[in-house]
Amino acid sequence: MHLRQLGMNGPHVSEIGLGCMSMSGMYGPADRNESIATIHAALDAGVTLLDTGDFYGMGHNEMLIGEALKGIPRDRFLVSVKFGAMRDPDGNWASYDARPAAVKNFLAYTLQRLGLDHIDIYRPARLDPAVPVEETIGAIAEMVQAGYVRHVGLSEVGPETIRRAASVHPISDLQIEYSLISRGIEDEILPTCRELGIGITAYGVLARGLISGHWQGAKGPGDFRARTPRFQEGNVERNLALVEVLRKIADSKGTTVAQLAIAWVAAQGDDIVPLVGARRRDRLSEAVDALDFKLTSDDFTLIERAIPRGAAAGERYDPKQMAVLDSEK
Repeated sequence: MHLRQLGMNGPHVSEIGLGCMSMSGMYGPADRNESIATIHAALDAGVTLLDTGDFYGMGHNEMLIGEALKGIPRDRFLVSVKFGAMRDPDGNWASYDARPAAVKNFLAYTLQRLGLDHIDIYRPARLDPAVPVEETIGAIAEMVQAGYVRHVGLSEVGPETIRRAASVHPISDLQIEYSLISRGIEDEILPTCRELGIGITAYGVLARGLISGHWQGAKGPGDFRARTPRFQEGNVERNLALVEVLRKIADSKGTTVAQLAIAWVAAQGDDIVPLVGARRRDRLSEAVDALDFKLTSDDFTLIERAIPRGAAAGERYDPKQMAVLDSEK
């Protein structure tokens, strides 16, 4: 497993990271033992970056990761945590809170749930429109000085917010959706990050399983994909048709659709680290093996023809969620 540095001032991490969200019910029920085994398998494979959010399963994800990491030397892994999303007892999404006092409160609970004395990368999940981003980043910077956080990250914000945040404290990376069917960052966001020396941790590289080649439908009422436009009737059929074109290319190259999609994101630059949301060891193994597949210029041409930019049907989130994405404004 090779390493990539997250920006000019960020840590060196494995060239692929493990996104742990799906281990806590966001995609329907998950097997606890298999989830922990998958985290262990990732570490054994050389994956060093684990990504979570304190609102995944209302703390369940952090406790799960904390259990999995017990007894493992601290220098073998880095944990990236998003904070700020507010939820009610029914699991509904309410708002975002990135006030300085809230930042420190969220961090205290996160450290306790994970059983760690510091977080490697700490980031607001979304821009809080009621709080200047400078205040939020300033609060995290205080936690860096205090030793509770090592690096400051961002998530789903646009160029102006990135610049404002970077004026307060060095930013290691921007976490944002990036895949063959989500390429909006290429216009302004990615160039801004590169200008400022900020890395990208790309989530949704398989579009939440839609372009994995394995999609078989949402996994029950707890699976939020059932409410996502790209998975809705009328859109999902068109999107899966794109996958079948991609499958022909993958078959001709002796690889899988998922591996082709992951390899494409990884090949977009050494400053980009794909996060794969595997919650089973077989899916993790498939993702890690994608790093052995090197795309040629001809491969890029074929892929671009198969899935031209803008080919996806439907937005990546529902209207309510799209409205709070600073990265889409």
